[in-house]
Amino acid sequence: MSASPISPAVVKGAIVAISLPDPRPVVVVFQYNPESLSRTLQARTAGGEGGVFGPVRLAGPPEESIKLSVEIDATDQLERGDPTAASMGVAPALAALEMLLYPSSAVVIANEVLARLGVIEVIPMATPLTLLIWGSRRIVPVSITDYSVTEEAFDIDLNPIRAKVDLGLKVLTYDDLGLLSPGGALFMAHQIAKEVIAGIGGSGSLPGGVGAVLPG
Repeated sequence: MSASPISPAVVKGAIVAISLPDPRPVVVVFQYNPESLSRTLQARTAGGEGGVFGPVRLAGPPEESIKLSVEIDATDQLERGDPTAASMGVAPALAALEMLLYPSSAVVIANEVLARLGVIEVIPMATPLTLLIWGSRRIVPVSITDYSVTEEAFDIDLNPIRAKVDLGLKVLTYDDLGLLSPGGALFMAHQIAKEVIAGIGGSGSLPGGVGAVLPG
């Protein structure tokens, strides 16, 4: 499944998780970019439906959900003699994605110790800042809401050699994270970039006669 040497370079999508103060991010690069990506946006309105009561007012950015399927295959790595692929197949990549749904074991153990010591306020289980990177114009903070995996072609130790992962993501906005947080600032940059692109796409002229019936 190797790419042709004359094929143009393709930007790879990725999921990146950053847990400060740990400087080492978790990076899962999509070996093969999904063939499709579906997005659903639901408007956030500030009560009412407009009409006789005035225009619809937006309470914040829309709630956006993303669904995509990622294929992971260790065949190429096995052909190159990669020792990790030979000993574990695609298990490390699957584990990296799945751990984004787990609280840190260190925090769980610390909370249990505090609870047994009679401490009422325990350490909150903060999730890492998780980013969907889909090209330079789409870098957004997300949380994984759904994870479904189909493992295929097991080695002699029953490690999967291939897997298909279906991901459901919720895009996190500055309403969720705070505008001054790193994730909130990233979403604002994403929104500003989208406003610029929308200006390019919405610069056409109206069909003849339509402008005469518009207000203003």
